[in-house]
Amino acid sequence: MIITGGAQGIGFEFVKAFKEAGAHIVVLDISDKIENLQELNVEYIKCDLMEIEKIEATFHQALEKLDGRIDILINCAGIIKRSPAVDVPLDMWQKIFNLNVTSLFELCRVAARKMKEQGRGKIINLSSIVSVIGAYNSSPYSASKGAVLQLTKSLSNEWASYGIQVNAIAPGYILTDMNTDILNNPTRKAEFEKRIPANRWGSPQDIVGTALFLASPASDYVTGVLIPVDGGVLSR
Repeated sequence: MIITGGAQGIGFEFVKAFKEAGAHIVVLDISDKIENLQELNVEYIKCDLMEIEKIEATFHQALEKLDGRIDILINCAGIIKRSPAVDVPLDMWQKIFNLNVTSLFELCRVAARKMKEQGRGKIINLSSIVSVIGAYNSSPYSASKGAVLQLTKSLSNEWASYGIQVNAIAPGYILTDMNTDILNNPTRKAEFEKRIPANRWGSPQDIVGTALFLASPASDYVTGVLIPVDGGVLSR
């Protein structure tokens, strides 16, 4: 299996869980901090997924490490830039979309070509609750995650007949580096917490069970869905 953005955060929790489950994993990430991956004896390819033209070659490099088979692709790589919409530089908008949407689309389709040959496969995309409710001062990120949701639905329709399931997970407010600016501000952290019926921020470990389900035969008749893991935020 391939996990993008697997060197940290939610992606690394996926790496640990799937490694424990016996999966052969290749991580694609731009980070140089891979000691945690090395400790788990997980294979790693350093790459910049915003270099879209190199993604297919990188995928085939990973495929060689996987003995020519790809059963599961999990797209976790992503970035966020919090700023009022009127102040967002267009190059930042493009950067967010390149990583969060375009690279994800390219990885999905190069993986799907191989999965079609195999007659089955699982693709799991990390979206967000802001794909549904929007986010304050994060309009490029919200729009990109909305695009991930619609891509997930469209691709699931195209590929279901080939035995490929494409689904998305929508994490809520999670304790990761992506939210450091909020977590370091006690007032803002408490404001966000008030929106969560479960009365706490989620941890990356809270997302793992959903990913394991979507990657397993138990989800073979589940495709094109967004599963929120948000402590009840979207239920309000």
